[in-house]
Amino acid sequence: MDTHMSFDTSRPAPAAAPRVNAYNPTYDPLVSPPGQGQDYAPTYWVATAGTPPEDDGPIQGDVDADVVIVGSGFTGLSAALTLARDFGVRALVLEANRAVWGCTSRNGGQGQNASGRLYRSQWIARWGMDTAKRLDAEIREGFEYWKSLVAQVDCDAQPGGHLYTAHRQKKMAFLANEAQVMRDVFGYDARMLSQAELRERYVHDHEAVGAMHEPDGVGVHPLKLAYGYLRQARALGVRVHPSSPVLGWRRDNGVIALQTPSGVVRARRVAFATGGYTAQGVNPLLDNRIMPVLSNSMVTRVLTDAEREAAGLKSTVFITDTRTLRFYYRLLPDGRMQIGSRSALRGADAQHPRHLALLREGLARKFPSLRDVEVAYSWWGWVDVSHDMMPRVTQPDPAQPVYYAFGYGGNGVAFSAQAGKRLAQRMMGKDGAPWNLPIYDTPLPGHLFAPFRRLGQGLLYRWYHLRDELL
Repeated sequence: MDTHMSFDTSRPAPAAAPRVNAYNPTYDPLVSPPGQGQDYAPTYWVATAGTPPEDDGPIQGDVDADVVIVGSGFTGLSAALTLARDFGVRALVLEANRAVWGCTSRNGGQGQNASGRLYRSQWIARWGMDTAKRLDAEIREGFEYWKSLVAQVDCDAQPGGHLYTAHRQKKMAFLANEAQVMRDVFGYDARMLSQAELRERYVHDHEAVGAMHEPDGVGVHPLKLAYGYLRQARALGVRVHPSSPVLGWRRDNGVIALQTPSGVVRARRVAFATGGYTAQGVNPLLDNRIMPVLSNSMVTRVLTDAEREAAGLKSTVFITDTRTLRFYYRLLPDGRMQIGSRSALRGADAQHPRHLALLREGLARKFPSLRDVEVAYSWWGWVDVSHDMMPRVTQPDPAQPVYYAFGYGGNGVAFSAQAGKRLAQRMMGKDGAPWNLPIYDTPLPGHLFAPFRRLGQGLLYRWYHLRDELL
């Protein structure tokens, strides 16, 4: 490692505000370049989060830094916070578009005590009881850490847990088994609810025949929370540079040289935390390691008291149904309904009206009285799904000071805080028992048929729909 580099930790005068480019709704990480300076997607979160915090403007010229984080979402900002707070390291954060532009400004805001796509019973089947229990302890610790961050930010937090609704009778046995595993093995107060109990206490979902209630769950306004992270990080000296996409990187005399449109950033250590918005070709350690999947979301106008009563909306606890192609939904603090689910296979098709129609029909099946309610906001975003359905926070090549955190599979709102903290600790060489876990001690797996993933995804969607609705 070079020892002659010096690092200026003072904050330079911000450059003139860059021109904000139009949002590209057809962005597709498998075929599109990273983009530069794009405006936010037209989400409900963007419309209601208030004025974005100040940032440090685009990179101008060549820059030396100790630690660089690529991606300014939940994970990247959590890592930057940990570096500054616990290690006194003022990271430099590079963002292709506007700050917290990607997954963080488009998700459903459902903070669960989970990560990845696998259930706890599947952890046991895959890794055995001991590893499953240690993984649960790590993710549970992460959930508590995330709640401590939420408590510091005014982000419309809605505690109360998570409802997992059975959309068909045969799914009740599956939920009952998961509830028993959570109670008997992991010590959670997970409870089964009959259809009558669900309707009386929470929601009159016309599809739901019952539900499992998990006590750990907090709904948040994700962009308000991310803005809080951003303000805290910059107050500790972190520099956040939007409109500065990384176009590629190389080893250069013992450091990593990151190429941006307006200069080279040379760093001793680099972490990638770009989630579902990671363009192919930017980082060879990540190419074909993620399956980017589009998720659609919509938010209605504010419902009247009478409309909420007619729909049987008695709680703001967030909800997921048992479809593989799941719907996630909740009543927001201002009285709007939010619902999300799968979307297009390709970015080029993301604007097709049938994807919004799928959400509208899903809302109507669950709440018939809301069939014709006005939709006030509609958007979509890319989710980073790993090929084995679990995340990774790791250094994939011990010979290179390059790290990453990826693969939350739609369960990253809460766990991204812990992932960012662990990412920072790994970069600083901190030892500890957590590293002996499958999400930390192995890289993201590749897939033999990754070049044909979209073809396979289309076939899987058809099979999942058949299994969810008919079989």
